[in-house]
Amino acid sequence: MDHQHMHMDAGLGMDDNYAFARDYWYMLAAAVGAFSAVRLINFCAGKQRLRACEEASLEHATRPSGTVGQIWATATAVMREISHPQFYVSKRGLRWATPPPMGRIIVLLCYWAVIIYFMAWNAVKDDAYYWERIGYRNAWVSITQLPFIFLLSMKFNVVGWMMGSSHERLNWLHRWVARTMFVTATVHGWHFWTEWVRADFVEYELQMMPLVKYGIGAWSVLLFNVVVGFVPVRRMVYEIWLVQHVLSSVAMLALLSYHIPSNAKYMLWMSVSFLAFDRAARWILMGWQNTRWKVDRSTCRGMRRLGHNISARAVGDAVTVLTIKDAHFKWHPGQHIYLWIPRLGLLESHPYTIACAHQVAGTCCCNSVQLVVRAHRGFSRRVWNHAVQHADKTLTGFVVGPFGVTTNWNAYETMILLGASTGASFVIPILEDIASTRTRTCVRRIEVALMAKTWEEMDYYAERAKAAAKRALEKGIEVTLHVAITGTSADGESGAPLVQLRGHDEEASCGGRPGPRPETSDCLDEKRESEDGLPARASTMDLVREYTSRFDIEALIREPIEQAWGETAVVVCGGKEIVARTRNSVSRLSDERAVHKGTGAQGIYLHVEEYAF
Repeated sequence: MDHQHMHMDAGLGMDDNYAFARDYWYMLAAAVGAFSAVRLINFCAGKQRLRACEEASLEHATRPSGTVGQIWATATAVMREISHPQFYVSKRGLRWATPPPMGRIIVLLCYWAVIIYFMAWNAVKDDAYYWERIGYRNAWVSITQLPFIFLLSMKFNVVGWMMGSSHERLNWLHRWVARTMFVTATVHGWHFWTEWVRADFVEYELQMMPLVKYGIGAWSVLLFNVVVGFVPVRRMVYEIWLVQHVLSSVAMLALLSYHIPSNAKYMLWMSVSFLAFDRAARWILMGWQNTRWKVDRSTCRGMRRLGHNISARAVGDAVTVLTIKDAHFKWHPGQHIYLWIPRLGLLESHPYTIACAHQVAGTCCCNSVQLVVRAHRGFSRRVWNHAVQHADKTLTGFVVGPFGVTTNWNAYETMILLGASTGASFVIPILEDIASTRTRTCVRRIEVALMAKTWEEMDYYAERAKAAAKRALEKGIEVTLHVAITGTSADGESGAPLVQLRGHDEEASCGGRPGPRPETSDCLDEKRESEDGLPARASTMDLVREYTSRFDIEALIREPIEQAWGETAVVVCGGKEIVARTRNSVSRLSDERAVHKGTGAQGIYLHVEEYAF
């Protein structure tokens, strides 16, 4: 895109370049429309399912009904089985190289197929314009992808909301599109540079065409962003990386403004508009959520004119519970907010899952939000140090959010919630929300599995889970809470024999299920031995089972899935290993049981949350 005669089409295929730039966005619009249609259909099906659950005459309201419903359920099951599997790299030091799940790989392959077609169609001809034609084609393919990269990076992402996906779940695509653009930009520059070398006028080109230098500068910035965007580099100093990522992206836009021709500037302005809209929306939301024009100190101890009072409490050696008082916004379980505490990090805003689904009793008469922060380095470590050294002092903080597209968990018959370490802050609010709902719920059974290295890490979550389980039991929902403390046993290491659950043992199911089964059982009134011989710690409640090694994920989810009469939702939040194991287990079980393929086996919905920032 750096020659003045590019407006002339003397065998350069410029008309094809313009057409491909338009077709790219038409195809994106079609893909967004298709995903939005799927989301709308599933949303309507969920609403219909909830209405059916209110009718006592329907025993199994979460099963698909009618020919169309059966066809849709079968197609959904097939797509899930294809998209879930994931290969996990277990070698220490290379776990970051774990590839995406199969569904994302398929999306990437389809995207790359389109890009390769755009790069090569009718451009590879052995004639006098060979080098220039390929150079111009890849210039247009590169600049066409630029707005999409900025669109995917928006936190206020309308497109993501339409598709049923929030911004953090689109981060992976943002990175891969940027890497793809780097490849096409490299092909663009390499072909022009090769032509100049062959003609021996590289120096003349650089002198006569200053925009070439700007193009090389923009490519260098893109190369830098791609290299430092890989996980090992990105996570070394995430706070610094985030600041430089924003600054370098702005620098790349500035350099491109001097490089690309006027008839391609609309792509640049699309990118700038996406960036500006997102920043403006965040600033407006921050101002609205953190400003009170009228402060009534008699009704809420946490109310401030500017910002929020935040109390910090250290739990164990590495976990801090933050309570943000007077949060005058609503949220749903699973959503997250961005937290900024100037005293602990002047330029740092970090995302944290909201760890409660209701008003926290005893902290404030107004809405309170709880966040669970695990101390690593940087900001999280400073938060923990403050909680230890100044437990009686409150902080002033600012929040933005909530973010995250929610799911109506009450539309499933069986819920299986898996949380590893602070991943429990994602699954426990779901349990609390189901237990506290005032409307009719389709949920009949909940299995909650929590895992941590020490009991101190899990005690906070376990107490809340017990309280929520009691409320759920009063509604006739069977609840079983599994807690694994892996730090007390050598078998907690990866690859060691895992605890097996006795799927057909009558005593293995605690809690009250409607029907002839008793409401509670004494399965943990005495110490028990797990099948691998490890003694289980005695519990204080009948509905809790504790283990001294990690769960066998497939054994844990198999029994409730096999007993379910309707659709099951499996929710997992944790690191790459537990996520990959859960993905593969769900895919195998779905295929093994031939879900929605005439066997009577019902659907399995999988929701995954990773530490993916």
